[in-house]
Amino acid sequence: MENTNINNIDEQDEAKEFDTEILGARICALELLERVLTQKQTLDTALSYSKQFKSLTPRDRAFVRMLVATTLRRLGQIDDLIKYAQDRPDALKSLHLQNILRLGVCQLFFMEVPDHAAVDTSVQLTEHADMEKQKGFVNAVMRTLIRTGNDRIKKQDPARFNTPEWLLKIWIEDYGLGVAAQIATANMGEAPLDITVKDPNDRSYWGNTLKASELSIGSLRRMAGGNVKEMDGFDQGKWWVQDAAAALPAQLFGPVEGESVIDLCAAPGGKTLQLASMGAHVTAIDRSAKRLKLLEENLERMGLTENVEVIVSDASIWKPPEGKTIQRILLDAPCSATGTIRRHPDIPLLKSPRDIEGLISIQLRLLEHAGELLEVGGLLIYCTCSLQKSEGEQQIDGFLKKHGNFSRVPITAEEVGEYEELVNENGDLRILPFHLAAHGGMDGFYVSRLTKNR
Repeated sequence: MENTNINNIDEQDEAKEFDTEILGARICALELLERVLTQKQTLDTALSYSKQFKSLTPRDRAFVRMLVATTLRRLGQIDDLIKYAQDRPDALKSLHLQNILRLGVCQLFFMEVPDHAAVDTSVQLTEHADMEKQKGFVNAVMRTLIRTGNDRIKKQDPARFNTPEWLLKIWIEDYGLGVAAQIATANMGEAPLDITVKDPNDRSYWGNTLKASELSIGSLRRMAGGNVKEMDGFDQGKWWVQDAAAALPAQLFGPVEGESVIDLCAAPGGKTLQLASMGAHVTAIDRSAKRLKLLEENLERMGLTENVEVIVSDASIWKPPEGKTIQRILLDAPCSATGTIRRHPDIPLLKSPRDIEGLISIQLRLLEHAGELLEVGGLLIYCTCSLQKSEGEQQIDGFLKKHGNFSRVPITAEEVGEYEELVNENGDLRILPFHLAAHGGMDGFYVSRLTKNR
């Protein structure tokens, strides 16, 4: 009898520990969601500063990251469902309670979590937040949605619900309603993991080792994603993570072995690594010492430190040493990053029209300075990971109109893996998230290649 009691106690303790572990992941997710929505931190920043997130098991970290990212990605639909399930739509005044419900509803409809687990953990989160009087309300909303939520979802327009109205309006003006809807729909999907291999001759080996397919533009792609630091070859500096679209600008210089390239606004450094691995001597300039430190760490991991000079400076005023001529400049300008929403679903919730206006001004100043630095006959590649034409096509059109001594060097389909849909009528790259959809899509990107004629 005594032994039986001991066994029962052990089982109870184990169950209690298991429940605590499950709830701990949700508590962490709630903390992260509130850092993004209330404190306006990026999700990446919130993850890097969260001690609770770092203390979780790898499995729980993956779950929490996915839960928060999916909640942000589907926030418009989720809020509509919460409002729909309430007897009095204006009754929910607590932002904290709303965020608990957001996580719960996300688990019900957009993640593979059993209904009972989504409801129970949401109620427990409410209790943990010292809101015991609201437990019944949370339970009622969740159980109402279990019965009626799917019917409501069938009536929703996900592309419209999950995209800020001001941003969708810009895309409609730039591309038309149909393409804007395709962009918004593509943004609700998760991006695959793209890899650039240091030595192109090793692509087949690393493709097999990492279970990745090879795109015709040279990138390896893992649809399954995964923790890159635990994968073969990462610590040994054989490859780095870089979206296929982001890998194209550096390739558009052509052969650069032994040549000098200025990488303005270089951090976080994927294009610097790429140019250095191609044999170029790179001057990597950025105003953020913190971000450049990360670049230096990656250069050391990749064994490319001798190929790169890292300079902390404002790229809009930096000048080379006297007597040094510049024939190649890569300007990956600061932008709204709306082309990376699949990877960073917090972007539409943290940006505003005013932010974009400020970025446009910075881009123009950088473009003007890059034009001054470039020698006659040199190449200037301008790129942004923004979907708005005001940060891409319109910037270049305005620059060329003002500077008659510059002209485009049109990009051809042959240079970008024969993907003709990536090249617009002016010979620039305009990559949209739904391009290469059959292969998993791409980050949105704009690239223009210019030369100085006189």
